[in-house]
Order: sequence, then C-alpha cells, then structure tokens
Amino acid sequence: MQVTQRLRWAGFKWRAVLQLLLGRETAALAVFDAMLREFPGDAHAMASRAHVLAQLGRPDEALAAHRALVESWPGVGAHWFNLGYLLEAREDHAGAEAAFRRATELSPELDRAWYGLGLVLIRFGRLDEAIDALKRNTKLQPMSPYGWYQLARVHANRQEPEEARKIIRHLQRFEPKVAAQLERETGIAVSRGG
Repeated sequence: MQVTQRLRWAGFKWRAVLQLLLGRETAALAVFDAMLREFPGDAHAMASRAHVLAQLGRPDEALAAHRALVESWPGVGAHWFNLGYLLEAREDHAGAEAAFRRATELSPELDRAWYGLGLVLIRFGRLDEAIDALKRNTKLQPMSPYGWYQLARVHANRQEPEEARKIIRHLQRFEPKVAAQLERETGIAVSRGG
C-alpha cells in the first residue's frame, strides 16, 4: 500500500472510531461501507462492519458479514471466534462448535474460543470434551472466574464433588463471591482455607 493509500485508509479508520466514540454506530457503519468500496476485502473494515451490525441489533446482516469475513480471511482465529459467538447466540450450536474449533486450531492461545467451545460441548452433553476445553481456557486465563465456574459446574453435574471442591477452593483465593455462588448452587460446601 502506498503512502497516500495508507493515509486514506487511516482517515477512514479514525473517522469510524470517532463516530463510535460519539455513539453514532449508523454513521460508523457508513464509514466502513465507504472504506470497503475504496479498499475491497480489507479485513479491518470487514470485521468492524460486522461488529457494528451486531451492535445495531441486525443479527442476520452481522452473521452474513462474519461469514464473508471468514471466507475472505480464513486463517484468522479471532474472526472464527466472532462467527462462533454469533452462531451460539442464534442457538446454532453445531455451527458454533465448528467455528470455535476452527478458532482454536488457528489460534490455540485464544482463551475465549476455548471457553465458547466448552459451553457448546456442555450443551451437547459431551462433558469429557467440555472439561478439556475449559481446562485450556483456565490455563490461558487463570484469573478469570468464568472458565473455572463452568468447570466446577461440570464436575458437580458428573457427581465429582472433590474436583468441584478443588476449584471452589481455588476461586476462594481470588473470586470469593463466585466460590460462594458455586457452593450455593452445587450444595458442595468448602471450608475457608481448607
């Protein structure tokens, strides 16, 4: 890209950012549309446009935009994660699983994709696979309570109270409210510090 093209591209990007900061999503969408007319297939513009469509509550258009994005840029894990997220929201669990799996293949460090995959696998009742996915999530994001919470719930549902208890103890160290919630929901009591 030549210098003048880079400047034009940056101008579009910053105009869209300004519109978003002002809460003017429709105006930002128009900027991304103009950006794509000048820079067809630009990954940033395509991803941003898809995101804004989702923010505007236009799920069919957002989904179509995300599908076009992964078709144009199939090697980017984050794009597959976002597609999976939208599919999961539409309760297309099989589609979401495929998208999350692709995201984890392309970007094994993408903790959110492992979490999304874990949730989908829980819905399907494939708990062994869900445990594996959630363990990957918690390894990548050890201080986030979400993966730990789901992991403890799976162990409790599988009648593995000692595994759930270990997780509750772990959460007591940095997320005591989540640990207390798990104790209430699972009926698995854990003494503080023990």
